[in-house]
Amino acid sequence: MTVPTPDVIDRLADIQPGSFIDRIRKERPETRDNAQKSYLALFEPAHEGDVTRTERLVVATFVTGLHRADAAEAFYASGIKGDTALIAAVKSQIEAGRTSGPYGKYPSGRLSSEDKPGLLFTVSETGRKALGHKLSAALEHSHLLVYRPREASPEALQALLDAGWTTTAVVTLSQIVAFLAFQIRVVAGLAALSEAGEGTLASATAAE
Repeated sequence: MTVPTPDVIDRLADIQPGSFIDRIRKERPETRDNAQKSYLALFEPAHEGDVTRTERLVVATFVTGLHRADAAEAFYASGIKGDTALIAAVKSQIEAGRTSGPYGKYPSGRLSSEDKPGLLFTVSETGRKALGHKLSAALEHSHLLVYRPREASPEALQALLDAGWTTTAVVTLSQIVAFLAFQIRVVAGLAALSEAGEGTLASATAAE
């Protein structure tokens, strides 16, 4: 019998059964279920396809690290079992890639006045040796999607194909980055709501 994977958002937001936030989430079961199903489809698929589980977790660790989502970064890194060198390489690239955004250049036109310079991230030579050509390209593309989405282009996608990713894998990588941005926002929102709720309850208790 397969044991269901515990709700990941509940875990990352440290939501306890029966708590204020748990009750709120249960009021929207479809939203809760769909978020979990998205996680399972991306990180625990029945068939890995063109992107291995380790590759998915490496990208997730890198992206959550860029977002400074410590709990999520630790969660995804914990899935890269037994490969301390790989984890160290990813964490090194996180430190090198962290910056503030979004930034970048829009296609020439009315939006060009909003162009903003910023870090053009590339994996270090040491990191490239540990990660390999494919994963290095994936991290560089993920960095672009996190900080420079306005510069997403056919050329950027071609760089992934040139590194050995298939068209299907490129779609999967983009889905992972997009899902993580959603997951991180939800967890942050729930954490803030939890603090506000607990504060309200504490005030009400003190007033009684």
